Amino acid sequence: MIGENDSILVFEYFTASGEKDKSIISEAEELVFSLLDDLAEFNVDLVINSSYENIAGEYENVNPIFIDVNIIDWLKDNAADFKNAIFIAAENDNNLYEITRILEENNVATYTSTSNACFISSDKYETYEALPIDVPQPRSFRFKIDPKGYWKRAIDNLHEKWQAEDPLTPLKLIIKPLVGVDCEDIVILEDIDDLSYDLEKIFPPGSRIIVQEYIEGSDISVSLISDGDKAIPISLNEQYVELKDNKGIYLGGKLPYESKYKDEAFEIATKAVESIDGLRGFVGVDLKINADEKDVYSVYLLEINSRFTTPYVGLSKVANFNIAKSIIELIDGKITADDLDVSLDGGVEFIKSGDSLDIRRF
Repeated sequence: MIGENDSILVFEYFTASGEKDKSIISEAEELVFSLLDDLAEFNVDLVINSSYENIAGEYENVNPIFIDVNIIDWLKDNAADFKNAIFIAAENDNNLYEITRILEENNVATYTSTSNACFISSDKYETYEALPIDVPQPRSFRFKIDPKGYWKRAIDNLHEKWQAEDPLTPLKLIIKPLVGVDCEDIVILEDIDDLSYDLEKIFPPGSRIIVQEYIEGSDISVSLISDGDKAIPISLNEQYVELKDNKGIYLGGKLPYESKYKDEAFEIATKAVESIDGLRGFVGVDLKINADEKDVYSVYLLEINSRFTTPYVGLSKVANFNIAKSIIELIDGKITADDLDVSLDGGVEFIKSGDSLDIRRF
């Protein structure tokens, strides 16, 4: 629990580690600014790479800590000096799990998901196995790309088995890294005959992958906050995703998204988050509105992001409550879900344009 005079450790992985890719940094900076704006009432220790010292310049409540090493290496040596932390990181290379584990081992109270919850949600198949049967998910199976090529026969056999369950509907497959972020490195197989050993150019031997049935439809997400027990859906978001050259490119989105499936999406996302122990703080749940109206399910869950996601940038501008402050007070037990008015004042569209993230209110 944060005391009256306590500070809170804040950082974002890329800006703290000195990432130079402007297309990454533009989004990372917007996330940092949103979080710092929400934490205006707190004493903040902000870890930032010395090349991004301008980020902390306008905040009187922020004590900047400039570093020139990777944030994970810095935390191994310095985490024990802090009591509380709220941070932004993604699943790449298990960074989210690793950072959380280091903080926990140093007895730092975190206002994000636990390391075990991060481990489960970062691994798409662990998530698939952890969720109850009444959370609709695409059929899924995990494989390891072995050097002898046995993986191809295994996927062929899996396709044959799944296709036999519904022989009248052509089955498409999607192949993804088991642990990945932002739709990176995906392969969609329109026809099983398209499966070839060229897959190893994308997933080299030793790679762990998940193979799923491909659900046609609209990409959406639900943003929630949770105290680790009760999850509160804030908004339904439209996702702009382009599939090109074996990559799903995230182009931005719009919130709130009006859909007749909003209540169903909220129910599925809430049930999913509450089903995995330790999911708390800000959580994003990616879903698909099914284009096949004959299917028994209208909405499918694709994955859970146990972290601040891009919609937080938009939500922080239109929410009628302070999101980060509410997360802290919920986890500290100072308020309950019933105390919150999670309504929105207008909407936001956010689009990745070159090296910038363009934000427009409506």
